[in-house]
Amino acid sequence: MGTDPAPGTRGSAAPAMGNFQLEDFVAGWIGGAASVIVGHPLDTVKARLQAGTGYGSTLSCIRTVYRRESVFGFFKGMAFPLASIAVYNSVVFGVFSNTQRFLSHHRCQEPEAGSPRVLSDLLLASMVAGVVSVGLGAPVDLIKIRLQMQTQPFREANLGLKNRVAALGEQPAYQGPVHCIITIVRTEGLAGLYRGASAMLLRDIPGYCLYFIPYVFLSDWITPEAHTGPSPCAVWLAGGMAGAISWGTATPMDVVKSRLQADGVYVNKYKGVLDCISQSYQKEGLKVFFRGITVNAVRGFPMSAAMFLGYELSLQAIRGDHVATSP
Repeated sequence: MGTDPAPGTRGSAAPAMGNFQLEDFVAGWIGGAASVIVGHPLDTVKARLQAGTGYGSTLSCIRTVYRRESVFGFFKGMAFPLASIAVYNSVVFGVFSNTQRFLSHHRCQEPEAGSPRVLSDLLLASMVAGVVSVGLGAPVDLIKIRLQMQTQPFREANLGLKNRVAALGEQPAYQGPVHCIITIVRTEGLAGLYRGASAMLLRDIPGYCLYFIPYVFLSDWITPEAHTGPSPCAVWLAGGMAGAISWGTATPMDVVKSRLQADGVYVNKYKGVLDCISQSYQKEGLKVFFRGITVNAVRGFPMSAAMFLGYELSLQAIRGDHVATSP
């Protein structure tokens, strides 16, 4: 390839190996938009299973949402993440790629062409991407969860709703993303936009390590030695497998994050991460932390496959690269 390879690709190192490269951000934005469109319906199911009540299983949740809200219920709250998560993924992929590139350049001033990725560089770059992701992603995730959960059936007797909230009946708390943001800031302050951020940090730092690292090594393993970069099929498969691994292992903390962020739509139940873990365990046992693991893993495959495929193909188009066999 003509420039420094994208995450997971083989190729010759460019002279500008250690330089900041903007195209990673652009390609990340395109891949992020593709992942939202593919993954949002199952993301809605995941949010309802983890933070809602009255759903016995994944299939039961799908049937209930469809029966009560039609097919549009699965796309509830998608407008905001479509506009924002694309930017969020742009930053995450841009930060990861540029951090990994910087570390490689710092470790070896003149890296050899086609030099393999070093695990320590990938690990540190993934952790940096995870920290940055929370700063940008926590408000986005909060708005998405609130909009997804506001039609969740509730029972006043079980939840102990305040009178002012119970008086709302089944009326949605938010009329849209902008109204949701304004309401949260007005009632909870700016800090309210970062509700669940600590749980998200505990989810995303290891989560991104198990996202980027498997992708890099799987795509290298799948790609024949004669090729300078992975084929679209290899990118799709490696990206999907990395997503399933990452989301599957992140499920316990994802449950905690979802509950903390959904908390406050109609009632405030949790004081923090430890209180949420304690209350959830006492009421529902250990199995509650694996609620939605199936839909997380299943959703993670196509969503991440679309993300990486959109990223890699966009990056190739921007840089004028192409997958070719070595002579």
